[in-house]
Amino acid sequence: MGKLFNEEVASQIKGVLAQMKNEITIKLFIDGKCDTCLETKQLLEETKTLSDKINLVVHEINESKEEAEKYDITLTPTFIILDDKGTYSGVRFSGFPGGYEINSFVSSLLEMSGLRHEFPQEVVDRVAKIKEPIDIKVFVTLGCPHCPGAVETAHRLAMLNSNIKATMIESQTFMELARTHKVSSVPKIVFNDALDLLGNQPVEAFLDEIETLL
Repeated sequence: MGKLFNEEVASQIKGVLAQMKNEITIKLFIDGKCDTCLETKQLLEETKTLSDKINLVVHEINESKEEAEKYDITLTPTFIILDDKGTYSGVRFSGFPGGYEINSFVSSLLEMSGLRHEFPQEVVDRVAKIKEPIDIKVFVTLGCPHCPGAVETAHRLAMLNSNIKATMIESQTFMELARTHKVSSVPKIVFNDALDLLGNQPVEAFLDEIETLL
């Protein structure tokens, strides 16, 4: 397989990643059968070469069952991003983060390194009041220009509150799961497998849905 990033794209991503503050660790879970495991692994490996602040650990899920259970990983490929202290903030990607999703992927690396997005204080206060587990699934396709924004908002909420877990789910890779959640257009945002939103909604709309579950 040839390189996923040509020289121009690699140079652009390297320039963006130069803003990273602290080291981060990506943990990727794969198996020998999943459709996009190899290309996801390659994308992460190529990204790792673009910044000395990125560490990559690859787990074969059937050989790392305790590690997978620790982070509640059941889908492959899935990767999570940990901060410089090894803290997991519920930020995960299931499927290949290519196409437009390279934007949410790079954004998550920057923010987990400490270059955090600043929400208005009112939003921060609302997020702090979430005391129950909230699972956010953002279904995307790689050709959707509006999907990265929804993924970034979900991940930022997870970084603000340890009760929130947020996953980008690439619909083509996980078609059965997408059908279960009746995904007909993207981004589709699902909260605790009970409520959903369509489109790249503002953070206030996310919180309106979450607060109905509390």
